[in-house]
Parts: sequence; C-alpha cells; structure tokens
Amino acid sequence: MLILFLALTAAAVIAPVLIRTVGRPAFGLLALVPAAGFFWVTSEFLNGTFQNGGELLLHYEWMPSAHLDINFRMDSLAALFSLIILGVGALVLLYCWGYFDSNPGRLSAFAGELTAFAMAMYGLVISDNMLLMYVFWEITSVLSFLLVGYYGERASSRRSAGQALMVTTLGGLAMLVGIILMGTQTGIWNFSDIPTYEGSWADAPFISVAAALLLAGALSKSAIAPTHFWLPGAMAAPTPVSAYLHSAAMVKAGIYLVARLAPEFNVVSSWYLIILPLGMLTMIMGGWMALRQKDLKLILAYGTVSQLGFIISVIGIGTREALLAGLALTFGHSLFKATLFMTVGAIDHTTGTRDIRKLSGLWRKQPILLVVAAISAASMAGIPPLFGFIAKESALTAVLNENMLHGMPGRLMLAGIVLGSIFTMAYSCYFLYGAFATKLALFPEEHGQSPAVANMHKVKFKLWIAPVVLAILSVGLGLFPKPISNAIVTHIDNVTPAAPDAHKTYLALWHGFNLPLLLSTVIIVMGFLLYWKLETVEKLRPKTAAFGSADTAYDAVLDFLRVLSLRLTASTQRGSLTLNVGVIFFVLTVVPLIALISGDRSAVRMELWDTPLQGFIASIIIVMAIVATRMDNRLSALIMVGVTGYGIAVIFAMHGAPDLALTQALVETIVMVVFMLVLRKMPTEVSWKADPKNSRLRAWLAAATGFSVVIMTIFAMNARVSEPISVYMQKLGYEIGHGANTVNVLLVDLRGFDTFGEISVLVITATGIASLVYRNRSFRKDSRRPTLATAGRRWLAAAVDTERAQNRSLMVDVMTRLLFPSMILLSVYFFFVGHNSPGGGFAGGLVASLAFALRYLAGGRDELEEALPIDPGRILGSGLLISATAVLWPMLILGEPPLSSHILDLKLPLIGEMHIPSALIFDLGVYLIVIGLVMHILTSLGGQLDRDEEMRKQRARDRARRLARNMRRKQTATVGARSSATAGEKKPRPLPSIKPQQAEGSVPSENRNDGTSISTREITQEKEH
Repeated sequence: MLILFLALTAAAVIAPVLIRTVGRPAFGLLALVPAAGFFWVTSEFLNGTFQNGGELLLHYEWMPSAHLDINFRMDSLAALFSLIILGVGALVLLYCWGYFDSNPGRLSAFAGELTAFAMAMYGLVISDNMLLMYVFWEITSVLSFLLVGYYGERASSRRSAGQALMVTTLGGLAMLVGIILMGTQTGIWNFSDIPTYEGSWADAPFISVAAALLLAGALSKSAIAPTHFWLPGAMAAPTPVSAYLHSAAMVKAGIYLVARLAPEFNVVSSWYLIILPLGMLTMIMGGWMALRQKDLKLILAYGTVSQLGFIISVIGIGTREALLAGLALTFGHSLFKATLFMTVGAIDHTTGTRDIRKLSGLWRKQPILLVVAAISAASMAGIPPLFGFIAKESALTAVLNENMLHGMPGRLMLAGIVLGSIFTMAYSCYFLYGAFATKLALFPEEHGQSPAVANMHKVKFKLWIAPVVLAILSVGLGLFPKPISNAIVTHIDNVTPAAPDAHKTYLALWHGFNLPLLLSTVIIVMGFLLYWKLETVEKLRPKTAAFGSADTAYDAVLDFLRVLSLRLTASTQRGSLTLNVGVIFFVLTVVPLIALISGDRSAVRMELWDTPLQGFIASIIIVMAIVATRMDNRLSALIMVGVTGYGIAVIFAMHGAPDLALTQALVETIVMVVFMLVLRKMPTEVSWKADPKNSRLRAWLAAATGFSVVIMTIFAMNARVSEPISVYMQKLGYEIGHGANTVNVLLVDLRGFDTFGEISVLVITATGIASLVYRNRSFRKDSRRPTLATAGRRWLAAAVDTERAQNRSLMVDVMTRLLFPSMILLSVYFFFVGHNSPGGGFAGGLVASLAFALRYLAGGRDELEEALPIDPGRILGSGLLISATAVLWPMLILGEPPLSSHILDLKLPLIGEMHIPSALIFDLGVYLIVIGLVMHILTSLGGQLDRDEEMRKQRARDRARRLARNMRRKQTATVGARSSATAGEKKPRPLPSIKPQQAEGSVPSENRNDGTSISTREITQEKEH
C-alpha cells in the first residue's frame, strides 16, 4: 500500500522530466504505475484479503495530542475506489499519448499534475485519519484548479478553474469544521472508529450540525445542487481531465465520503433531509439541462451532474441493498462516462469541433467510435445487457424494498429516479444523434456530410484503444457481473452483515419478470419518446431558467463580496500609513488594559535589576531610542536603533543566554547592512516634518503603547501557577537530542517543525524580495564553481579595470582579504559546535552571510559574484530540501516519528571520539537557507539596484546628448534660414575665406563631443556672439 503511494508520488515528480526528454510517449510509461497498482488491488481481492473485515494498515505516530497521526488503511471500500482511481487513471494517461499533438512546455507540468492527482485521490481513499483525508481532499482541489486552467491564456479557462477551486475549497472548509466538531464532541477522529462508537449516532451531541457540514463538503465536491455549476464550467479543461477528474476520480470523492459515513449516519435526523432532496433535484435538473446543450462535452457534463445526483441519493440511504446498488452505479458511471468523454475528445481532436450543429455523417467515417459511443450511451441509459442496466435495476429494487424510506419519502424518491432516468435515456439518444447522425436538412450537399467531418483526419490507435477497453468492460460486466458483484458484496458484508435468514444479495443480469424490470421498460420507452418529440418539448420550455442561473448567482455573490471588501477597505485603510499604525497601537494600548483591569490579576513581584550594569545598559537603550526619534538624518537614526539592538544583546549575555546574545548581535548587524543598502538610494535627510501638535499626539501614543505592553508583560510573567516546561528542556535535550546546548537542540530537534516552518517562510521572503526588485524580469543566474584567480596584483578577486575600482580604499581591501577567510572559518566552527556550545546553523549562516556582505561592500557586485558564483535560489532550494530530508527520513526509512534524533559515535585516529547527531543534517539546511536569503538580498537590493541605477544614469546621459544634438540642429537650421533671408535682400556677399588645402584622402575634422563639423560649430559661435 505504501509502496504504491510512493510509486505514484515518484511518478508525479519525474513526469515533467520524462515529458521533456522522451516526449508524449512518456505518458505510456507513466500509465504503467497506476496500471500496476490496479492489478495489485485486484489480486488482493482475489486472495480474499478484505473478506471478514480484512484490511491493510499502516500507522506512523506524529502528533497524537493533535490527532494528526499518519494512519493509512485499505479496507474493502478503499480498495473498490482504488480500482476506479488506478484503472481509469492508467487508461486516461495512455489516452493522453494520442490526444496531445505537440509537446509544449506546459505539457510537462500537466503530466506531473495529472499523475499527482491520481496519487492524491489514492491517498484520500486510503486515509483512515479524517484530518489526513482532508489534506488530500484539498490537494485534489488545488490540482483540479491547475488542470482545469491548462489553457491559461483563455479567460474562460481561468474563470472555470477559479470557480471550481472556490466552490470545492469552500465546501472542504465546511467539512473540516464538521470533522473537528464531531471529533471534539465524540472523540472520533478515524473512519475505522466510527462503527465502534458507543451509543447511537442519532444521540451524539451536535451530530446533526456535524453531519450537515460533512455533507457540504461531499456534495460540493460531487457537484450536487446548488453547487453543481462548477462542473459544466470545468469542461474548459482538456478532455483527458474531464475523462478522469469529472467522471471517475474527483467527483467520486464526495461519493466515497458518503459511502463511508452512510451505514452509521443514516440514523441522524439531518442526513436524509439533506442528501435525498438535493440528490433527486440534481438528477432531474441535470438531465433536463443536458437536453438543451449543443456542445458534446456540455451534454456529458450535465449528464454527469444528473448521474452524480442519482448515485449519491442511492448510496446515501446506507442500507445493504442501497450500498450494493450505489457502488454498482459508481462503477458503471466510471466506465461509460470516461468512455464517452474520451470519445468526444477523439471527435474534437480529429474534426476540430464539438458543436452538434457542425457534425453530420460521422458514423460513416468512424464506425469504431460509433460502436464505442453507442455501447457507453446505452449503458448510461440502462439498456440491457450492459452493466448500466444491472446497476440501475438494482437501484430501483433497493428503493422499492427499502424499509428506511417507507411511505411518501420512498414513493417520491422512486418517482424522481424514474423521471431522471427518462431524461437520461433522452439525452443519451440526443448525444448519439448529435455526434454521429447524418443531418441532411442541415447539410444537403456531400450526402449530408458536414465540412468538419469531411476534412477530419484519421483517429489514431492511441486515441480509441482506451475507450474501447472501457466499452468492453461495460459489456463484459453486464453479461458476467459476478467479479464486480463479489467485490462489492465483500464490502457490504463487512459494514452491514446480512441477517441469517435474509435473502442473498448480489448483482445479476436477470432477476425475472418483476416491477423493477417493468419500470426499466417504461423508462426506456418514455425516454425515447421524449427524445423523439424533443422539438415539441422545446416549444413548451420557457425562454429563461425558471429558478434562475446558479452560475449568475455565483457571479452575483462574488460581486457583492468584492464591493463589500472595497467599501470596508476604503473605510478602514485611508491610504495613510501613520493612521493605520496609530489605530493598531491604540487598540494594543486600550484593549489589553481594559481586559487586565476588568479581570482577575495575580500578585506582581518586580526587581529593578540584578546588577547596576544592567541598569546602565538599559539607560543607554532608552536614550538611543529617544534620540532616534528626533534625528533627521536617516543614517544617524539607523545607527541609534542599531545601538539599542546591541544593548539588548548585552542584556541577554548578562542574563546567561549566550546563544540569544550571539544571534541578536549577528541579526542586528545583518539588518543594519540591509538597511544601508536601502538607505543609500534615499535622501540623506528626512524632508517631512510633523507639526508640534501631531508630534505630541504621537509621543503620548508611543508612551501609552510602551506602558501597556510592559504592564501586560509584567502580569503575564507573574501569572504562572504551575511549573514551566522549560525546566525539563535541558534534560530532554541531552537525552533525546544528544546535545548540551538546549537552545540549539530545541530549534533543530524538539521543536524542529516550528523551525522548518520558519525557514520555509525565509525562502518565501527571499523569493518575494527578489521578485519585487526584479519585477517581471528573471532573477535566475548561471552557477559555476568558484575559481581562485592568481593573475594580477590585487587584494580582492574582482577585476580592477574601472576607475572606480582602482580608487577603492586599500585598507578596506586588505581588511576584507584578511577577515573573509577568518569569518568563514568561524561560521563553520559555529555550525559544528552549535549542538553543545553557543552557535548552530543559524548563527553560522549569519556569520558566513556577513562575510559575503563584507565582500560586496568592499568590491561591489562583481566581487560578490566572484565570492559565491552560485544562484541564491539553488542555495535556498538545496537548504530546504536537506531540512525536509532530515524531517522525513526517520519516518520513511526507520518507521519512526518525523525528526526522530539519532547519533553516530566515531573514534578517529589523532582526533579521538566524535559524536555526530542526525540533527546536524537539519542544521545544515538552516545554514544554507540563511546564506541563500542574504545572497538574494545582496544580489537584489545590492547588485541589481546598482545595475538599475547605472542604467538610469546612462539613459539620462543619452537623453541629454539627444536633446543637445537636437537643439544644435535647430540652431543650425535657424542660422541657415536667416542667411537665406539676408541673401534675398541682395546685400553684398562677404568674401570667401581662404582655408588651408587638406591632404588627399583626409576627412573634415569633427567635434567629438557633439558630432558636428568645425564649420557648423563656428557658425553657431558667430550666432552666439
């Protein structure tokens, strides 16, 4: 089970690389992974693994206190849905090989996303922990967004992708609230614990609300009204996406959840009130809407909506017969709907259209597609001897004989199924006629063959083999339903065991002449008559939707929320940073003090200081902070603020916290360097001056904020009533983390997940800073191995071929040359000793970053490039990957909780004993991420801003030259015009000047500054005189 999950994950990771290297045939290689999984699950069924409650279990303890253990469980229901996910997924991947003609760059990402979707769906159905299931649930929503938005340049694709993400994610959030509500009230967090709940679920506290929230997620995922509209919109995706996500995989997630909960939750009062009316409404409405469409994919989309309503209504009953019928409908729908979508994809691929008004005579040119589509459409309509007929007849039988639906509910549901099935028969005929029939009335020439069909190219083998396989299964399982019947019965025997005297439950093609057979006959006849008289029905249909458009309602809701957010933002965010910060500080001042005064307060014990030196340092911090507020010079204010930071580092050191003091000093230094990079592009002095009245208000607000925060901190520190957990940290750090430096062990081991989240934020921050500086330009750069330059006499590595480089301070160059290797050596020392002494990966990375910052300050961006010619993005990515490896390897290799610590004891000659903890791997990732972050800042706020400034100056110089040149040309033209006017007045012409004869082949002299000749310059000078 885990091997299959990891194989799917690996296939998703390498899929983009395979597509780029192998091309479209890589889809065939990727299809082998889910195909192998399909045969493995089938073998488990044949071996009887899931009989009598059998299951495959996998448990990794992670955070049991938060109910976040990693529990995988494959029981009979998970195995049934795995067959659909893996089997149809393999055929769809094979279909992609023939569907895509080219290999654009986005196709590689598409292959990875589609394979990852199969992995996420498989993980969803095998998750026993409901919170883990929710994680995979949302992963499918995100991947669906990416897959539907494949044609990102089209507005329709972007809108459809966003709509699908919005609806399914909102439903997923409601489901999460339901999971938490049910878990906190009943203590049930695993699916396997639901049947073992003590007592009746009908009496569980808040279970009706929890069930409604859970159904909100399930029904929105399965496109049940009123959230059905996202599914037709998602037809903007490529056909393989529709064939997999919207017929066999994603929409089945909601059905899976209902099938998992229905046997126990069908006694909850809100269960039937929600699921049955909405399911029947969806079935009838979807069938009716399908008859109005002209696009083949939209016909199938609304047909899918109708079928999903049918399936979820039946399976939601939760009894033995209903589960048998619902699961049979689920399998049947996956077979015929995936086939029909792939058939439509082949038609669109070869003819260039899906519009039934442009298709005519296709059956003659593509008889194979006609046979495949006819079989699948007949199975969808419930025509014997296909599997769809067996599933639909079993559903009619279950509803007719269901004791849970006695009286009016059962009759209404039966009427809804019959009416919806009549629509299904009608739109099945409508689909076949629209796609394949010869329409002589529309195309009288060419014997009724439309131009699109006449000019179509041949359907390749890779395009029709996958739908042919599924169509054969629809026929084979209809004639011989025993294999699938045995698999489904295995599950219903596990969850709803039959009574000893009950009749045997199974799927069969023939049950004799009975009422369900009569109803099936009525459905087929009435459905055909409805299609036959469709033109008459069209005249009776209203021009507009009777209940409005759900799509329009969705847009109206978004518009309302957009307007509301704009008005709220306009009323609170006035565009003044001062006002916004002032409001935040005012609330921070008033609200905590009100809560403190109105509530209970503990006794406060205060000590002014431990030693007078602490008071002296605190006085310096206070003075520097006050002086910084009065400084107009930005650099001076920065230095004052930096002094306060260094003062706090001294306070930490005096309190016996060398790690904190070291980190504070290093962070303060690197922050000052970053601020310097920004301030050098700003005016030296602050030009804005506040009036005295506003200055007084700010001073009072600042004092009040400081007073409030200090008072709250004092009371918070004295409010402890139990022994702090920190007293155990030193012992835990030594025994579990194998380190004497408790602070570092806490960061990389005991609270390693916090650190992993923080370094992930650092990576995002670094990328964000670079994106803001580079804007729409790429900030990737080529990496190379650092080289040691030996040629030339210079103290730094960068060349000194410019005047500015030659005028650098020699003392700065010498100090940089001497300090850089020492700082790098110190950073490595901090890295290795951090587990037992002050230091660690963070401190070591900061020291190394300061070393590179020194190289930049001394020699500019060229020196920085020579110091570390590696793309900062690669450094960040490598660090995050190494840290993630340190988090996961204990779980994946040793089966232990993530971040479990181990130690390697070595005895080396001449060195002695060495103890290397596994947390050193995590610390290495932190070390690299800190360096990558600072390098990103130096290359963007430093090197790129320098480059942009030079380009602006060069453009300004070029613009000044052009303006000067144009001015001289205008002046020359004016002088020439005046000379012509003077000549027109017939004044005596001046005698020509005698010029020295030039040597043969010589060129008239030019003014190198402005490009004009000497004669032109002389004329200009004469005019100026």
